[in-house]
Amino acid sequence: MNLWAHELRLLVRQRLSSFSLVLLMLLTIAALAAGMAEVARQRAAIAAIPAAQAEDIGAVADYVDRTKDAGSAAYYSFHPTWDAPSPLAFAALGMRDVSPYILRVRALGLEAQIYDGDTFNPELALPGRFDFAFVLVFLTPLFVIALFHDLISGEREAGRQRTLDALPQGGAALRRRRTLLRLGMLWSCLALPFLVAALVEGVTPASILIVLAVTAAYLLFWIALAALVGRLRWSSIANAATLAAAWLVLVLIVPTLGNVIINRAVPVTQGAEITLAQREKVNHAWDVPREDTMRRFYANHPEWSNSAPLGPEFHYKWYLAFHQNGDESVAPQVRAYRAGLERRDAAARALGWVLPSVGVQALLMRLAETDLTGQLAYQDRIRDFHERLRRFYYGYLFTDRPFGRGDFQRAPRFEDASSRPMEAS
Repeated sequence: MNLWAHELRLLVRQRLSSFSLVLLMLLTIAALAAGMAEVARQRAAIAAIPAAQAEDIGAVADYVDRTKDAGSAAYYSFHPTWDAPSPLAFAALGMRDVSPYILRVRALGLEAQIYDGDTFNPELALPGRFDFAFVLVFLTPLFVIALFHDLISGEREAGRQRTLDALPQGGAALRRRRTLLRLGMLWSCLALPFLVAALVEGVTPASILIVLAVTAAYLLFWIALAALVGRLRWSSIANAATLAAAWLVLVLIVPTLGNVIINRAVPVTQGAEITLAQREKVNHAWDVPREDTMRRFYANHPEWSNSAPLGPEFHYKWYLAFHQNGDESVAPQVRAYRAGLERRDAAARALGWVLPSVGVQALLMRLAETDLTGQLAYQDRIRDFHERLRRFYYGYLFTDRPFGRGDFQRAPRFEDASSRPMEAS
């Protein structure tokens, strides 16, 4: 025990080591605070939805109640959807930084609405927002280099190596103690602030243990790399330069090149092109005979085919029908776009088996549900909700039922990932 305490005193007395540990602790706390603040801001925005929705629907209801027109209710009513952050989202914000987590939709064509906030391939190999994942993946290796580049070479250059090797608890035992001590100190600077933040945010014990284990494993990788370089018996300066070059290659250059290669190997059109194609179909529908539009709609939705024929006047069921036709016309593009994103994501995750930096970031984002899988799951919930929304309004439009103020309360409510519907407007 005295040997461990002595090594700890020596470590604290080294200015570079003590400064590195304090700085890592401060950066970790700052990253966690920034992540928690962002998640709190998003939760506050989601919590404000019911009040804003009630005000909007109240204004629409005042107008619709005079005409009893279900089409006007469908056209003017926006219905909110949201993707509530998971308890661990503060540690790895991932795609929540670039993709919408609140989207208001109408019963019109969905594809032009859903891709207004385009979904991009998660940049697993590139730096993102300053959060815990960023500190762990991109900055922590630099602190490992600072504490381990001269673990052996420093003693050799100071002329103490042979003396230390001759001591009863010297040599390999001394190096193991110093390695474990530095590993424990680095891990504590990362783990203790994270543990406090995770407990505050209500993260499950299993997720906490996984993150702590991943943190230790990532530190061990860089410590092992430093030990391998140290065995080459170079000078401390040469060791530091070599490890810094390895950090540059393994954390920045190779992941960036891998991301570029994946994007070129798996070409994916942007969601904006789907939006444009859907809107072109919708705009063109004004020039198509209304009977042709309804014939195509009824062919795909025969349950509404008994609706009364269209008269010479405008009817919203025709308007919503060609919006639905527009969605269905771009369905193959939507499937291809999604499949391309998933192939890119799978390739990026495969790269993570080779590059620890990519793998750790991808794992943290998966645990936090902030990766592409989480974003696509949110889109699936939007599509399910939109389907229920359309059928609700179709039940009025295709049977010419009047739509009054009380009917707004019967409209479907979006359900979040926990299947909790938003309180009624």
